Amino acid sequence: MTDSVTVARPHEDRVAPAVIYGLYLFGAFSALITVFIGLIIAYAQRGNAGERMETHYTFLIRTFWLSIGWIIIGLALILVGIPLSLVLVGIPVVVAGGLILSVVGIWFIARCALGAYYLAQDEAYPRPMSWLF
Repeated sequence: MTDSVTVARPHEDRVAPAVIYGLYLFGAFSALITVFIGLIIAYAQRGNAGERMETHYTFLIRTFWLSIGWIIIGLALILVGIPLSLVLVGIPVVVAGGLILSVVGIWFIARCALGAYYLAQDEAYPRPMSWLF
């Protein structure tokens, strides 16, 4: 008969990733500067993090940069489409840009909420390099 031994995982600081998730979510709804503060903290903490928390930092950093990329695309479409709207050609371009910005906002909030869920469960984020969730 064998005894089952539960191996305790080493303690890793979950406060900093939780603060960053909070800064990201707060920034998504109001003060955008908090997202940049969260990014700086994530870069500063990633090198000293344990294996589980490093996945969260990587996920947070990628969430920021992917969001910025899509926001630039959406804003570019809007800026190009506005002058073209005078001849009605740009209206679909403006709509496409607005749609991209809306989807990116929802995607950003969903990614942060899902990451915070995994953090609350004291689990590593399973796919930190993914584009979706």
